[in-house]
Amino acid sequence: MSGKVLRLVCAAAVAQAALAPVPAAAAPRPPAAPAAAPQPPEPAQRSVSDLLTDLQRLYRQAEQATEAYNATAEQLRKQQSEVARLDTALSRARLALHDSRGAAGRLARQQYQGSTAISPYVRLLLARDPQHALDQGHVIGQLARERAETVGRLVGSEKRANDLAGEARKALDGQLALAARQKKAHDDVRARLDDVERLLASLSAEQLAAIAAFEKSGIAEAQRKFLASGALSGERPPTEEGDRAVRYAVQQLGKPYQWGTAGPASYDCSGLTSQAWGHAGTLIPRTSQEQWARLTRVPLNELRPGDLVVYFPEATHVALYLGDGMVVQAPRPGAKIKVSPVAANPVLGAVRPDPRGEPLRLYAPPKLPKGALDGPDEGYYAAPAPETSAR
Repeated sequence: MSGKVLRLVCAAAVAQAALAPVPAAAAPRPPAAPAAAPQPPEPAQRSVSDLLTDLQRLYRQAEQATEAYNATAEQLRKQQSEVARLDTALSRARLALHDSRGAAGRLARQQYQGSTAISPYVRLLLARDPQHALDQGHVIGQLARERAETVGRLVGSEKRANDLAGEARKALDGQLALAARQKKAHDDVRARLDDVERLLASLSAEQLAAIAAFEKSGIAEAQRKFLASGALSGERPPTEEGDRAVRYAVQQLGKPYQWGTAGPASYDCSGLTSQAWGHAGTLIPRTSQEQWARLTRVPLNELRPGDLVVYFPEATHVALYLGDGMVVQAPRPGAKIKVSPVAANPVLGAVRPDPRGEPLRLYAPPKLPKGALDGPDEGYYAAPAPETSAR
């Protein structure tokens, strides 16, 4: 076979092999699809206990964010007062500086007009009446001291005005930073409540009812154990201020919880307690965490009406002790101010706003209105945000 024919035969064989179908075993395999991530079970498939745990976690996060918002708002209010105080002081200092400069100007003109080349010592030697010259020297010394004081006041006024201007600028910068932090805290609360709303929207009426019933039974059991532990022992009368705080809180029963507010139409938890004691005549911190940190702590077995019961390890919830194992509280979004068992939430401890107060000899607890104990101790419908986001 000639080389040319051989080349033609080989080319035909190669072409035939290229056109032949590839056996199944040799066909390339497509890449394997990644395994789907496990999806959380739908709310309808989850247990009531799990749903309640999630709701409690979300509400607790929202309350933590609310107390952070309240703390920032309180700091901002104080900072605004400080800025206003410094502005007033700076205005007065500038007026004083203007007066000092005017006095210094008059002094300079008087000194220029009364200038002479003869020294006071030479004038004394040449004077016909040395005693008169000495008297004049005394007057001149007095004038010199007054001039020195005028110059000193000018220097002091300038320094005071400069120092106050620096403090005012620093205070204003602090106010702007706090306003930005308050806006961030406001957005954080709103985001937490959005999480609550999304979970609630996914639940049926039957699930909500089951969760409420499950939680109610849990609170009853927690209260039974709390009382059985001996944490509360006997009843003690309040002080006069404590009585006024209790009666104020009882008058707010039925008003809605609204985060970031302190009355008179709505309250959050620490807004209620701070306003109750403010009405009684004792100013206490605005937030539950500051109330826990700064007020006098008392053992639970020494509780008396008007004391504040603080909840959760972070001190993010607070209620006012009513007596007989019950508290008045603003529970959380969706609920109204009501009377609840003291163990409705995990108790951290108690504080007393008036530790030096004398207990009343005779005490009649306030009469509770009808429905004071009705409704959930924890709400299940998120309330809207306050109108103002920054102050």
